[in-house]
Amino acid sequence: MGAEAAGSGPALRELVREAEVSLLECKVCFERFGHRQQRRPRNLPCGHVVCLACVAALAHPRTLALECPFCRRACRGCDTSDCLPVLHLLELLGSALRPAPAAAAPRAAPRAAPRAPGALACRHAFGGWGTLVNPTGLALCPKTGRVVVVHDGRRRVKIFDSGGGCAHQFGEKGEAAQDIRYPLDVTVTNDCHVVVTDAGDRSIKVFDFFGQIKLVIGDQFSLPWGVETTPQNGVVVTDAEAGSLHLLEVDFAEGTLQRTEKLQGHLCSPRGVAVSWLTGAIAVLEHPPGLGTGAGSTAVKVFSPAMQLIGQVDTFGLSLFFPSRITASAVTFDHQGNVIVADTSSQAVLCLGQPEEFPVLRPIITHGLSHPVALTFTKENSLLVLDSAAHSVKVYKADWG
Repeated sequence: MGAEAAGSGPALRELVREAEVSLLECKVCFERFGHRQQRRPRNLPCGHVVCLACVAALAHPRTLALECPFCRRACRGCDTSDCLPVLHLLELLGSALRPAPAAAAPRAAPRAAPRAPGALACRHAFGGWGTLVNPTGLALCPKTGRVVVVHDGRRRVKIFDSGGGCAHQFGEKGEAAQDIRYPLDVTVTNDCHVVVTDAGDRSIKVFDFFGQIKLVIGDQFSLPWGVETTPQNGVVVTDAEAGSLHLLEVDFAEGTLQRTEKLQGHLCSPRGVAVSWLTGAIAVLEHPPGLGTGAGSTAVKVFSPAMQLIGQVDTFGLSLFFPSRITASAVTFDHQGNVIVADTSSQAVLCLGQPEEFPVLRPIITHGLSHPVALTFTKENSLLVLDSAAHSVKVYKADWG
């Protein structure tokens, strides 16, 4: 028995070496399979297995069509799936080679797993059912730091102070031109004007910070949706039905529209929009019908200030780097110019990295959310998340050593 046990170690290691070459190595790039990101093993419909990175490299960027590099059977990148036997084998071999603890060794006290760098912790939340009703949009006043939310209550616009108390509300629900029927998004300009996209009459409405109507922009948009302020105090707005992105120049003091410029005209159902105050880049969140493997597919496109495309990724592309499906519902930039998205499929917030390096996927909020629909960063680098299902704003702050 002792001789057999002594000989089992070298035999096991020889078996592992054989498995490494025959089973645990991608035969396209010759890299070892792994559990994370590019090295995750994927089944092709023909039965051959390659890593995620090779699926992405072989697939056509637009049609996702590819051929198996071994048998030439045609398929699409979205037809691939995780190879569970290889993943399980990785786990088994990893535990088999892990040395057992010595019997006499003292047992260390358990330690909490460290939070990954960049992870955020929820500090507090405000709003709640009755205060907010099915909220849809979130913005921050750059001068006062107050939080502005649009929702389905009797007064459509709620303004909260830094502690989460309701400081002011306005925007009556009604049918008059100055009333707000169905708000979708909101932004606050550098001079504290509140701009709301209203799907009810397909208009954009501008209020001063006290709730007095200043301007109604109608008859120019099919369905205005996302809205954001630029560093130059312009307003960018997406038109979901027309598939376009526009820049509005407004004299807010006089309440007059000076100029409208179409920045992009070939987008697929664009909704959310964000502007980086560091670089001037503009991120647009598309909801193209029929993209990827089913309903709920999304795409993020990032343009330079000159409107050159500098980065893009969609639901399928993100699935190559993340084990679960990602459905982006909101987009923003952090203070370093990284693109941040909310994901309603996994109730998470993810960092996609710099647009030129898409995608460098890193989860920064992985629990505590129900249905995140809007994001914005404060000057103090806290992240505000509007959770529609919880009818509240949740405040997250970096929490690591």
